Amino acid sequence: MSTSLFTRTALATLLFSAQASAQVDGISREEMWYAPTEEDWAKPCLITWERTWDDALTVARETGKPILICVNMDGEIASEHYAGIRYRQPDIAALYEPYVTVMASVYRHTPRDHDDDGNRIPCPRFGGVTCGEHIAIEPILFEQFFEGERVAPRHIMYELSGGEQYDVYYAFDTQSVFATVEEGIANREPVEPEVNRGDRSLLERVASRATKDRAEIEAAYRGGDRVMRRKLLESAGTYKEVPQVDLLRLALFGNDPELRQVAWGVLLQNPTPDAVALIGDVLDLPLGDEDRAALIAALEGLADVSTHARTLAAVHRGLSSGSGNVDSSQWKTALEYAAAQARPRDPSKKLEEGELGAQAADPVALVAMAEGYLSLAAHPQANEDYSKLLFKDARDAAREAEEAGATGWRVAAVKALSSYYLGEREVAYGLAEEAVGGLPEDANSWSAAAALGLFAEVRQRDIANAANSQQPWPSEWLADLNGAYEVLAGHPHGTDLHAANQYDFLFALKAYRDSDEVLQRGMDRFPDSQSLHARLRQQLLFRRGVSGLNSLEATYEEMLKAEGASPNLPWFAGYASLVAAEFMRRRGDDEGAVAAYDRAIAHFENSVVNNPKNAASAAHYVALCYGGQARLAYESDQDAGAVELILASFSRSPDSASSLDGLNISTVDTAKMVRARLEERGVTEEQARLQAALDALDPKHLELPAYERGGPSPQQGRGQGRRRGGRGRQRGN
Repeated sequence: MSTSLFTRTALATLLFSAQASAQVDGISREEMWYAPTEEDWAKPCLITWERTWDDALTVARETGKPILICVNMDGEIASEHYAGIRYRQPDIAALYEPYVTVMASVYRHTPRDHDDDGNRIPCPRFGGVTCGEHIAIEPILFEQFFEGERVAPRHIMYELSGGEQYDVYYAFDTQSVFATVEEGIANREPVEPEVNRGDRSLLERVASRATKDRAEIEAAYRGGDRVMRRKLLESAGTYKEVPQVDLLRLALFGNDPELRQVAWGVLLQNPTPDAVALIGDVLDLPLGDEDRAALIAALEGLADVSTHARTLAAVHRGLSSGSGNVDSSQWKTALEYAAAQARPRDPSKKLEEGELGAQAADPVALVAMAEGYLSLAAHPQANEDYSKLLFKDARDAAREAEEAGATGWRVAAVKALSSYYLGEREVAYGLAEEAVGGLPEDANSWSAAAALGLFAEVRQRDIANAANSQQPWPSEWLADLNGAYEVLAGHPHGTDLHAANQYDFLFALKAYRDSDEVLQRGMDRFPDSQSLHARLRQQLLFRRGVSGLNSLEATYEEMLKAEGASPNLPWFAGYASLVAAEFMRRRGDDEGAVAAYDRAIAHFENSVVNNPKNAASAAHYVALCYGGQARLAYESDQDAGAVELILASFSRSPDSASSLDGLNISTVDTAKMVRARLEERGVTEEQARLQAALDALDPKHLELPAYERGGPSPQQGRGQGRRRGGRGRQRGN
C-alpha cells in the first residue's frame, strides 16, 4: 500500500520548511551533515544487507517483507553521514528491520572479497556484504529503478506485488527520510509469509538464501570438526536450488583434500549461474588438465543461461590454444633474423628508391614507396596535416601496387594502417586480418608492429561487441589476440601500451593468472611506465594468493633495493604507499594509514632528489597525503593537528586543494568540516588561521564538487512517493 497523497503533500511542505529554516538559521552543509568521527567508524554497521538481488527477492517472497534499496557514494557529505553514523545506530537499524535491505555502492573499500583460505572479507564501510556484492548489485538496480540518475544517498521501497512505493533522494534532512521509511511500513497492509520455516536445524538452514542463515552456516563450517563440515557440504549438495557458493569456497580453498573433493563434487554435480564466479576463481589455481577441462565443461553447460559462464568458457579455451592467424614461433624466428641484419634504411631513402622504381610500374617498388610514405606519416614529429596527406599517398601507392600485381602482407598492411590513421576504422578493421595472414620480410619494421597491434585491436573489439550484445564468440579470437600481443612483447616497436592493453583485457575477462604473466613481462621491459605501474598496484591488491595491502608496499621496497633500479622508482613507491594509506582508511586502520602517508611523503620527496622533473607531481601528491592525514586528525577529534596538516597541504600545492583523493574527499572538504567544528566550539584563533588559508586559495577550489551542485527541482519527480529537495539537518535528527 503506497503512502497517501495527503502524506506526500505534507512531507513536501515539511521539506521546503526545513530548507527555508536552514537558510534563515545559516546552517552550513557541514553542520547539517556532520562527518563521522574515528569513534563512529569503529562501530559496526547494524543493517543486515542481503548479498544479491536474487537473495533479496527470495527472502522478500518468503517473509512477506518489502525491500528497501539503499544507495551510497563515497565522499558525498550526506552519504558519509549515513554510512558512518546512521547505519551504525541501533534505533535506525530497528527502523530498517521490517525491510529486506540491500546496499548499492560502486566504490571498493577493501582490495579483495575473499582471503587466500576462501573466507569472506566484509566491506568495512557497510559490513556483512563484500565490496564485490554491493558493486555487482548496483547496475541491476540502476537499470530497474534509477531512471538514468546515479544519486546518493537514496532510499527506495519496493513491493513484490505493488512495485516501487517511494524513492527518497535530495531530501533536506535525515528525519524526513526516516519518517518516510517508518511510514512505508506503518501504512502497509500485512503480508502473510510464503514460507514459515520456524525453528530449523543448522543443516536445514543450508536451504536458505537469507544472509543471516548463510553467515551462520559458514561460521559453523569454520568452527566445526571434519564430520560437521562434511555434513554441511553434503547438505549443500542436497538443496540444489540454493547455491551455497561461499560455503563451497571455504572447502575448495581450504587445506583438507577430502573436504575439497566433496565440495568439488557438489560444484560439478549441480553448477548454477551463482557458482560461475567461484568456478572462474578455481580455474585461476594451478590445476591438472583433466580438472581444468571439467570446470570448463561445467561453464559450457551453463552457457545458455549465463553470459558470464559462456564468456569464461571461451576465455579459458582460447588461453589454452594457439592462434591460427599469428604463428608466434615463426615471428620470433623472423625477428631474430631481422635483428641480425643491417640496420633498416631511413624511410626517406626507402621512399626515394621506391619512387624511382615506381616510374616503371614495378609492383615491388610501389609497395616500397607506399611503406616509405607510411613511415614518414607516422613519425612522431610529423605535422598532423602533412601526415594526413602522406597517409593518403601511402594508400594510393598501395592500391597502385595492387593494380600492378602486388599481393601479400606488405600491401595489405599499408592499406589497413593508412585507412586506420585516416579515420576509416571499419575499413581498416576489415583489412587487418588479411594484413597479418603472412609473415613480412621486414618483420622488425614499425609497420609490421602496427599491423599486429591493429589486428589485436580488431579481435578485442570483436570479443567486446559480442560480450556486450550477449552473443557467443569463438575462443579462437582470444588466441589470435594473445598471439599478436605475444609477438609485440618482443618486437622492437612494441610499447608499454601494448602490454597494458593485453593486461587490461585479460584482467577484465578474469584471466588473472595470464594477466599477471603479461604484466611481469611488460614491467621487465618498461620499468618507468606509468600505465604498467598502475596495473602492478592493481595486481598486488587483487590477485589470488597475495595479501594485497601487505605486499603492495613490500614489493616496492624490494624493487628499490634492486641493483640498477630506475631513479623514478621512488615516485612509484610513494604512490603505492599513498594507495595503501587510503585502503587502510577504508578498513578503519587509522594508525596504519598515517604511517603509510608518512612513507609516501618520504618517497615522493626522495623522487625529486633523484629526478628534479618529478617536483610538480610530487608536490601534488604530498599535498594529498597531508590532506588525508588532516581528515584522520579531524575524525579523531584533533582539530589543532588537522589545521596544521591542512595548512601544510595548501602550502605544498595550493592548486591541489580541491583535488579528490581515493576516498572522494578533498583537503578543502576537510577544511570546511574542521572550520564548522571550530566555530561550534568557539576556537576563534584556529578558525581565523584556517579561514585565512581558505581565503588565500583560488575561489574555484571552494566550489562544491560537480556531484553536489544543485539537483532537479521538487516538481520534476515521477510517480507517487517521489521525494526531492535540498539537504539539511537539525542536530540530533
